[in-house]
Order: sequence, then structure tokens, then C-alpha cells
Amino acid sequence: MTTALHEIAVRQIKGVSAQKEQELHAFGIQTVADLLDYFPFRYEDYRVRDLAEVKDGEKATVQGKIMSTPSLQRYGRGKSRLSCRVAVDHMLLTAVWFNRNFLQSQLTPGREITITGKWDQNRRQVTVTDSEFPDKGTAKTGTLQPVYSVGGAITQSWMRKTIKQALEQYGSMIPEVLPYVLTSKYQLIPRREAVMRMHLPGDAVEGQAARRRMVYEELFLFQLKLHAFRAQTRGKADGVTHTTDNETIRSFVKGLPFELTESQKKVINEIMYDMRQPYSMNRLLQGDVGSGKTVVAAVALYAAVKSGHQGALMVPTEILAEQHGRTLDKLFSPYGIQIALLTGSLGERRRREILAGLQMGLIDIVVGTHALIQEDVFFRSLGLVVTDEQHRFGVNQRSILRRKGMNPDVLTMTATPIPRTLAITAFGDMDVSTIKERPQGRKPIKTYWVKHEMLDRVLGFIRREVGEGRQAYVICPLIEESDKLDVQNAIDLHIQLQQAFPDLKVGLLHGRLPASEKEEVMRLFSEAETHVLIATTVIEVGVDVPNATLMIIMDAERFGLSQLHQLRGRVGRGGHQSFCVLVADPKSETGRERMQVMTETDDGFEVARRDLELRGPGDFFGTKQSGLPEFKVADMAADFAVLETARDDAAEMVTQPDFWERPDYTALHQYLMREQIFQGELLD
Repeated sequence: MTTALHEIAVRQIKGVSAQKEQELHAFGIQTVADLLDYFPFRYEDYRVRDLAEVKDGEKATVQGKIMSTPSLQRYGRGKSRLSCRVAVDHMLLTAVWFNRNFLQSQLTPGREITITGKWDQNRRQVTVTDSEFPDKGTAKTGTLQPVYSVGGAITQSWMRKTIKQALEQYGSMIPEVLPYVLTSKYQLIPRREAVMRMHLPGDAVEGQAARRRMVYEELFLFQLKLHAFRAQTRGKADGVTHTTDNETIRSFVKGLPFELTESQKKVINEIMYDMRQPYSMNRLLQGDVGSGKTVVAAVALYAAVKSGHQGALMVPTEILAEQHGRTLDKLFSPYGIQIALLTGSLGERRRREILAGLQMGLIDIVVGTHALIQEDVFFRSLGLVVTDEQHRFGVNQRSILRRKGMNPDVLTMTATPIPRTLAITAFGDMDVSTIKERPQGRKPIKTYWVKHEMLDRVLGFIRREVGEGRQAYVICPLIEESDKLDVQNAIDLHIQLQQAFPDLKVGLLHGRLPASEKEEVMRLFSEAETHVLIATTVIEVGVDVPNATLMIIMDAERFGLSQLHQLRGRVGRGGHQSFCVLVADPKSETGRERMQVMTETDDGFEVARRDLELRGPGDFFGTKQSGLPEFKVADMAADFAVLETARDDAAEMVTQPDFWERPDYTALHQYLMREQIFQGELLD
């Protein structure tokens, strides 16, 4: 939209008081433009239907004639049930209203009535939610009514009335933002008409045409923003140019205690090519759990240090930081590379030593949690930033770490395989590298789903694996008992398993333990002094114990698919056959589908695709700080084809030499200026 509607306060709409204006602000609605773009998330269907086409339990609108005197029953405190017989077509049905006794006098036999409600086929009854009398003039009958996300003092009817008023006052000012070349190519209706029809669809066809237009616009503008930003930053030769040659890298790789897969070698080549360029690398490295991303990051960090710079690896938990610290120390100690660990639980003296070492360049690589982004952390020459499980960090946290160097290269890693659908939206400004193979010698994990009554057999399974010298994880959703959730909790289960296995060492790990205790619990498990580890999802990411071959997940239906797959990936990291047992009694269809997906495939990309279908993109990462765009109309899964088209259109448009000069693109230029893509801080 042009600046005009963005500059008109929502208070200027008739009927919006100062108090209502404040309440609208809570919904992110400041201006008329914001209100007009506040689209309904669904529609109530008040179009009259033939009852023969209505399924049992469905909501429908029907017209008929009242055939009996209404009957009123009172029960409880202020509760009532009002009913009468209504003839609809050739059928006599019962219409029932709850707590609407004021309607009794209006329900006169012989009067025409339109009722909307849930149809009970067996009882031939409609439980009425809305009713109207044609002799009074109908307001809703025959229409699709918008349903908005409302709350507090903002009611559905007030929102409908206010948006209708805004359209009357300012509808003529809604400008076109897409150029004619696109609206004609895809036969999209004008923006003004689309906005009107999104709020007031005359019928389903008009509503679909409006949605089609707004979905394309929303996805195209988002992609345009990404590609314009990329075009602006890609040309800037102000990044770190790493100079480490191929022979040095080959020598390091030959010294590794294992052979790299072809997939790992390909990804390393892509990363090294970027690191040698004069612009700042921004690459996403994705690979399934246990695919060997850490060693790829190690090669990149080695290259940065050999080029005379420092590296930083930021991870979401202290357990993971400690593990990565040990791994890198083992790999780098023969080369004299200095590694330091910076976490929130460090003593003040050690912390000061590390900060001084980083500033003077005595420390080559620092591994840490969000402690890395505190104000007093300075580097002599930060050349490479690696973030692991990046969706655990907010966009701001990642960009703060980046700003601690002069446009350092950035490598972002995730073991949540991202379907292309999300990769080209959330990470549209990044190059994506994917590790597709498992390291040699890794066997697929066998996954089973059992009900709670089979727990004795599961315990027998644990004893069998431990008897063969292996170890087991048992995962619970909660730490302590909760009145709200009837779930197995870690502390209770720890006591139960200690009693079930008096001859075994059973450990307990959860997020509320002090850091020193967590480290000790993990050390005992890593060194096989603990046979069974009861844990919450604190072990979900990155913990590596090759001797652990059995993963038991209690109340598995309470976890998302991607989280289940992450947990499963804690086993299968050695040469022995590994197993994952899901203990679940899912009540919902979605819960049962999750269990089926987990037993059908151990391919993380397939799991991610199915997770996206089941949960939708908004919940995919289980965090609001994922950097995922929240679209108003578009759905990344359902509208994937449009998304790809919009991306291609945007990429082509910004590469046109005259893009910034052409007058028919003026509205797009204004949009990009408003979105501040030229300030360099828009995207992480």
C-alpha cells in the first residue's frame, strides 16, 4: 500500500473511540492500512443448503416454517432449553436453542425462519447458533461471514462492522502494488477488489479469486524483499577473504580418524569456495541427525584459523557446548590450535582469562552458548561464525554475534532437515548445502510403537541391551508432576527404574540441574558408568554416546515429529544395531499419524515433510523465534507452487537492469524502502 493509508491512524475510522484504538494496538493495528490488511482466518457459511446434502454433525443453514408452539425448559442457574418443530422442505425437524429464552415470543407457528446450527441426523434436530426471520429482513442469510482473530473488548461483530466502515471510508484509496506485467500474466484481480472480497466475499468464487490474488502478492513481496536484499549485499566485497589453500585442507582431512562421505566432501568444497570470496558467506548446512555436520564445521573453522582469523561456534545448550568443545579439542590439539569454552556457568576468573585471550588473539576458536553475545565479548579478528541448531536462537541473537567481527562468514547448521518449502522462504537469503549420506558403518535405527501396557516388555528390552554391554536412554516430557498433564515425569520414572533395576546404574538428567551436575551425569553416561539415563528433552540436540543403542520415548504422542526424530538420532551413532521404542496411547488422529510416520521411515527429510503437513509451517520449529515469516493469507505447505513461482518472478525482476528506474515498479520501490532493506540489518 502507498504511504497514504499507512499514515492514517485507525482512530480516523468512524466508530473507533480512543479506548478501542488502544485495544486495536494490542492486535498490531495502528493504521487504516493495518486494519484493512487484518484478514479473516475463516468464514462462517450462511448460505442456505438442502438438508439431504448435509452430513451428520455438520453445521448448516436451512430455511423453513415454524410448525409448533415453542417449549421452554429451565434448569440449573439461569440455564434454559427452547425448542419448536420446523418444517424444512418435506421434513419435520426439531430446532433447539440453549439459553435464548427471549426468542420464545418470536417463535410463532406459521412464521418463516432461517436457522444455522449443527445437524443431528438421528434425532432430526438442529442445535441452533444463529436464527433470522425473513419478514424482518435478513442480514446474514445467503452470505459468507468473515471470522477474525479477536479478544478482550474487541468482539467479532464490532470488528466486522468497523472493517466494513473502513472499506466505505477508505476503500477507494487502496492502491495497486503489483505491476501490470504480473497481474496480467496470472490474471489477478485488482488489489482494491481483492481486499474488499477478502472481508466481504459475495460467494465462494469471489472469495477464492481474492485469496488467490493476496496469496501471490504476499509471497511475491516477501521473495522480492529477500532477492533485493541479496542483490544489494552480494555485490559488496567487504567480507573476510580466507586464503587457506586446498593442500592444507586436504592434509587436515587426511588426519581425521575417519573417512568423510562424498556428501561431506561436496559440502566442504561449497563452503571453501564461499570462504575464499571477498563477500560475506551466508550458508545453511543441513543434514540429518548423525550425518556428520560437526566435522564439516571443524574443517571450516580450521580454514579460518589457518587464514589468520578466529572462529566462534554458538550452540543452544551448555551440554552441547561442552561436547563440541571436547570434539574440536581432540581434532585440533595436534595443530596447536587453542580452543576455549565460554558458557554462563564459568567462574569469573576463568571468564576474564578467556575474554582477554579472545581480544588479544591468543584463543583461536571459542565454543559457547548465548554467553558469546554478551557486550564484553570482543575478538581480535573474527572470521567465521558457526551457529548450531540455529532455530533455537532468535534472529537478533545471531546478528549480534555476527557484528562482533567485520562481516565474518556465517555457517548455520541444523539437524532439523528443512523441506524445500521452508528453505526457500525462511532461508531465502542463504545458500543451502545438504549432507544426504550417513557416515560409513551406520545402520538404520529400528523403530517400534507400543502401548503403555507393554511397558514390562520394554523394561526387558532395556535389560537385554544392557546385558550385551550397551546403554539406554529413557525420555520423558516433564520434570515433575503436573495437575494439568497426565504424563510420566522424569523424577518419578527415575525412582521406578531404580527399583526395577536395582543392580544397574540409573542416571537422571534434566534442565533444572546445576551445570556442574549435568556435566557429571553426562560424563558418567559417556564413559559407560551409567547404564540407563532418564532425561527430559535436554538431550535432544547433539549429545553423542556411540555405545547407547536404545532410545525409549515415554508419552511419545506429546512430541512433534521433528522432535521425535531428533531424539531418535541420539542412538545409532556407533557400529551396533540401534532401536527406538515409542511408548504412546495417542487419542488424536494426528498423534497416531506421527507414530506411523516414525515407524515407516528414518529419513529426516521425509519426516520433516510429513511434519510440515501435519503441523503447518508456523509450528514446524516449535519456536516463534525461528525467523520464519508469519504470512497473513498464504500457507507455505498448501501454496508451495505459488511460492516457487513468486520466488522465480522476484529473482528475475531484481536482476533486470532497469528495475530501479521503471515507473511501473514505483509501488514496489516504495515497498522496499518502507521495509528498509537497504539498512543491512533486515535479515540475519
